[in-house]
Amino acid sequence: MPPAKMTDVEIARVQAYLRATFGNEKITVEPPEKAGQSAEITIGGEMIATIHRDVDEGEVSYALHMVILEEDLPQVAPARRR
Repeated sequence: MPPAKMTDVEIARVQAYLRATFGNEKITVEPPEKAGQSAEITIGGEMIATIHRDVDEGEVSYALHMVILEEDLPQVAPARRR
């Protein structure tokens, strides 16, 4: 059986946590369309990650998954070793 769909209260709590943790009020959690699907994390309307609700032995957790394409990474100088 797929996990239950995130409730509006859960979405609001996770969104508040992410905003406080990353210091960005533009972070929004978009609810999944169906139970068992991941919610989307957006910043300024651009999807940056997904978050999945999991229940294991009665404990609820949320897994954030972010994919960063190599082609999107900026060019930087190599870090100096100490």
